[in-house]
Amino acid sequence: MGETRLSAACTVQVLLFASLRDRAGWSSRPFTLSAHTLCTPQAIWQLLDLGAWPSGVRVAVNQSFVAADHPLNDGDELAFLPPFTGG
Repeated sequence: MGETRLSAACTVQVLLFASLRDRAGWSSRPFTLSAHTLCTPQAIWQLLDLGAWPSGVRVAVNQSFVAADHPLNDGDELAFLPPFTGG
């Protein structure tokens, strides 16, 4: 698990895919957390006002899968991916 920490202001590029993109009405936007706010994917999800954390959602930072509590750094690319079904 990543270390949860408070940081200076943190700006990340947030990407949403598939049904998450449809729910939000956007696919990519920069998002800034103010100083002294936890800078983790889960903290950003809560501030995006997209509802409860969806079951099975995957999180990637800089194109590598990580845990929801992974600490983010300024300039990271953060992607939320819904569960995918194959066929």
